[in-house]
Amino acid sequence: MKLFSSFIMSLAILFSGFTSANEAAVEAMAEYLMFQEYESGIILPQQIDKVVFEAVTFIDTRDIEQFEKQTIPGAIHIEWRQVLERMDDIPTDQKVIVFCNTGSLSAQAAFALRVAGFDNVVVMQSGFSGWLENAAYKP
Repeated sequence: MKLFSSFIMSLAILFSGFTSANEAAVEAMAEYLMFQEYESGIILPQQIDKVVFEAVTFIDTRDIEQFEKQTIPGAIHIEWRQVLERMDDIPTDQKVIVFCNTGSLSAQAAFALRVAGFDNVVVMQSGFSGWLENAAYKP
């Protein structure tokens, strides 16, 4: 019985830590959402002219096979699930554009990075497909 009580007490402590961590994460996301402009955090392919293209870092968040097949020239590869693990590889001194095929997975990556304090990161709405079709500049 004593062992069972210890086990229950350990579970309670463990889950209280998860609750606190979840509450902190929710609070950080809520704070971020409250103070963002409607279009903050996004860029359209039509806005990426030569000046913008040459001033940003592109991060391709698709899987390695898609990246190796075709990507935006000069893009670096960080799969969307790895952006928080690889924050040290992401510039903070210039705008960073993250993209996937359509913008949905890279939007998750951009959101995570922006909540983590990377206000220089934006997601390319419509993704690589949109860039191929509508970019204002393609080298």
